[in-house]
Amino acid sequence: MLRATIKSLLARKLRLLLTALAVVLGVGFMAGTLVLTDTATRSFDGLFGDVFSGTDVVVQGTSAFSGGPAGPGGGGAEEREPIPQSAFDDVGAVQGVAAIDGDVSGFAQVIDPETGDVVSTGGAPTIGNSWNEVANPFELRSGSAPVGSDQIAVDAGTASLADLAVGDTVDVVTPVGGRSFQISGIVGIAGQDSLLGATLVLFDLPTAQEIFDREGQYDHLYVVGEEGVNPQVLRAAIAAALPTGYEAITGAAAADEQTEAIGEALGFLRTALLVFAFISVFVGAFIIFNTFNIIVTQRTREIGLLRALGASRRQVLTSIVIEAVLVGLVASIVGLGIGFLLAGALRALFGAIGLDLPATGQVIAARTVIACLAVGTVVTVVASLAPARRASRVTPVQALRESAAPTASLRRRTVVGGILTAAGTAVLLLGLFADVPNELAFVGIGAQFVFIGVAILSPLVAAPLATGIGKLFTRTPGRLGTENAKRNPRRTASTSSALMVGLGLVVMVTVLAASLKASASTALDENLRSDFILTSTNFSPMSPRLAEALAADPALGAVSGFRQGQLRVDGGVDFVSGVDPVSIVEVANVPLRAGTLESLGDDATVLVFSGTAELKGFQVGDTVRLTFARTGPQAFTVGGIYTDNSLLGTYTISLAAYETNFAEQLDVIVFADKAPGTDTATARAAIGDVLEGFPSIEVRNQIEFKEEQARAIDQVLGFVIVLLLLSIVIALFGIVNTLGLSIYERVRELGLLRAVGMSRRQVKRMVRVEAVIIAVIGALLGLLVGLLLGWALQQAMGSIGVKEIAIPVGRLAVYVVVAALAGVLASIWPARRAAKLNVLEAISYE
Repeated sequence: MLRATIKSLLARKLRLLLTALAVVLGVGFMAGTLVLTDTATRSFDGLFGDVFSGTDVVVQGTSAFSGGPAGPGGGGAEEREPIPQSAFDDVGAVQGVAAIDGDVSGFAQVIDPETGDVVSTGGAPTIGNSWNEVANPFELRSGSAPVGSDQIAVDAGTASLADLAVGDTVDVVTPVGGRSFQISGIVGIAGQDSLLGATLVLFDLPTAQEIFDREGQYDHLYVVGEEGVNPQVLRAAIAAALPTGYEAITGAAAADEQTEAIGEALGFLRTALLVFAFISVFVGAFIIFNTFNIIVTQRTREIGLLRALGASRRQVLTSIVIEAVLVGLVASIVGLGIGFLLAGALRALFGAIGLDLPATGQVIAARTVIACLAVGTVVTVVASLAPARRASRVTPVQALRESAAPTASLRRRTVVGGILTAAGTAVLLLGLFADVPNELAFVGIGAQFVFIGVAILSPLVAAPLATGIGKLFTRTPGRLGTENAKRNPRRTASTSSALMVGLGLVVMVTVLAASLKASASTALDENLRSDFILTSTNFSPMSPRLAEALAADPALGAVSGFRQGQLRVDGGVDFVSGVDPVSIVEVANVPLRAGTLESLGDDATVLVFSGTAELKGFQVGDTVRLTFARTGPQAFTVGGIYTDNSLLGTYTISLAAYETNFAEQLDVIVFADKAPGTDTATARAAIGDVLEGFPSIEVRNQIEFKEEQARAIDQVLGFVIVLLLLSIVIALFGIVNTLGLSIYERVRELGLLRAVGMSRRQVKRMVRVEAVIIAVIGALLGLLVGLLLGWALQQAMGSIGVKEIAIPVGRLAVYVVVAALAGVLASIWPARRAAKLNVLEAISYE
């Protein structure tokens, strides 16, 4: 039986290729994701090892958040107490210290001299840092280190983006506003042109301390020990000399902290990409199931002969499972190779959106090989089990008499499909609305069972749908294509189910994005009162001096800057907004369920979003502990509960409380009103005059701001749809596969049609119609399931502000039309193959 299985595979190489293709693509995406993230992790491990290779001990303020970044380039992401000059002197006096230097960092944006825009790559940070003479991680590529208040050095990546060179003069926006500097040097960072695509501006230490409000203070101290001094011993001695609130760690530990922080970010990226890889493999499973179903039908006589010659049911089942194992194993190996190439493409894709991962040799871990081989093979085998069992149940007499094996009744399909759909819906709703751990896992499992259940039920509607769609094709080839689609509703349904999954997810994301835009627009209409909204490029933070300058202009009325930082509540990470309780009522409407906005006048008061308050059981007057990285746990009193978080976020405190608990004071957005009696044009011109000192700031009115929010949502939607396209491509290969294999079954039929006068063009048209019907059925089912899932997600997100359901009818109609065109594309090869059949050979085909 083993030899017979292998010979069967080798005799049908095309069938092997088409069956394996779905597995290759899914496993390739999975392998590419694992190779990419493993390579990046090892690269950063080496990069930060190089950065801290010359440092024995790092001194920094303690942080209430574990795993926070420590070292050059942290910028605004760090929230630690600055180190005073007295601590610098004490550390320098510790026995065994050979050299010591400190640095400060913050945000600094380089303005392109040609365009006047901020030099950036997507959403990467714009970092400013002081030049460090001791254990310097920056390597000069050209020029010299910055000296004095008018010189800077920039990283090679920024220099390349803006075509900058040593000696050029550029404007740099910092917390104190815009200033002109001369470029004294171009630097690299541990062999890289940039760090994760961030732009880097280096000042000398006194200039950086002035710009970042650290005069007489440091963010970190870098210590080099005397020759022969053990870093651990030196660390302990320095730690003993430090006041409370500061810590000393070895350079190796600092590198580990940085690598761990990057690893957490890459872990999120890996999980997100693996979700899309799983979707591709899931779609591929439908293709494999359908392919093996067709293969079993086509080999009915062959299997019957084997049974007649003494093969048992177990041997027949084992034969097909072995065939699936071989197909899955070969496809997984090829997928690994594809994944190696795909990792480079993914790296280039992320580089294009600003996440510039270090370039280094790709890493293929043993775990990657084992996981990809296991997933590809197991999915193939599981998808082949039902066809294998169906084949093993055929008796020799039945097989020799009939051209097809018996199929399961639709009654059984209805029961099983109904149960799976109901169970999937229940699990999905449980994850969306119930207080359960790991809600996303419930949502994912529920959606998976819904798709499987609908796929099982789809033969019930395949024939009626095919009849309805077929009415669009009135000529003979169209009618015959319609009858072919109706002839075997199970095959038509299972082929279209793969497309249903991919397109259903696209529809779900599209509906969710439309609902987000509609909800955001409504919320802004209801809650935003200001005439103008000011943001920085890529929504990077901006100096609070901008709001001060605007407030001093007589053409403007109320001006309010919003700040945002990270905190932890009950161990979970969340965000807090800092607002001015006086000016906020002039620029925004804050709908309160309980309490008062005026309570923010007490700097120990917090306002809480109603959804969070309900989840955690907060009431007005309760004491809650908010943990800040800089100051640790702090007691706040709940002064109010608001019902819309579109502007404020989850928690809101006063600016005074924000300044106490956060080291970096930067606005993320500024709202401004025109003064009474001032027309809009005059007020906007006044803002433009102020912005001459802040070239990275953009001003918008309410309509323009809403359009910008919509564009941002569309960008995310586009990125997600691009990743989902792989599953749709796999589904289209499934249509090609099904039509190509079904030509074998219809060779004699096609020959007879040609013999009675059907032309080759008509044969092609008949196959195209069948492909279009299959594709449109998949699109319609995907549309239905996607709408239901999109509605469910919108309902679940209602508590966090997504209160409106929006269905973009026009875009969804385009999806159906594109699916039909994709069906035409998928039919090209099978149609050409059918049209080329030799009439006499086809008629005599057995």
